[in-house]
Amino acid sequence: MSEFHSQLVQMTKMLQNLDRWLEKSVGQAKAKSFDPAVLLQARLAPDMFSLVRQIQSACDGVKFLAARASGKDAPKHADSEQDTLEQLRARIADVVEFANGFSAKDFEGADKRVVPLGFMPGKGMLARDFMNEMNVANTYFHLCMAYAILRNNGIDLTKTDFIGSLNLRDL
Repeated sequence: MSEFHSQLVQMTKMLQNLDRWLEKSVGQAKAKSFDPAVLLQARLAPDMFSLVRQIQSACDGVKFLAARASGKDAPKHADSEQDTLEQLRARIADVVEFANGFSAKDFEGADKRVVPLGFMPGKGMLARDFMNEMNVANTYFHLCMAYAILRNNGIDLTKTDFIGSLNLRDL
């Protein structure tokens, strides 16, 4: 398995964990008699992204790693998920489906591929550097912020919810 595919598998797992956090959020909101939509604009600090944007950004990180490291086009999302957690869950499902369509073979040649940086016109990074220096850290930042926003708003999540399932083996 290529390092790109391995990282994509892990990041896809994290998006699936994020989806489960949102599922728990809906259930807990109903149990506590509040509209789960109030979580959408929650943020940890006034100058930080809201939950909606944290989730959109985490999804973008996963799809852009897959697309840019493989030289393929990423699906476009209008960032229109503003009304319900179900809209965000649909976006997560779309990105997970996209990411699951990749195999290690899709990343052949990625070691030499230069990824252009849209925020720095005329500049780019080798795909490995893009993944290791920017994409992974940025994607996990947004995943952590989404988790923290939900916890800060009373959603009962644990470290196990964050990490998700483990591929355990007998010794």
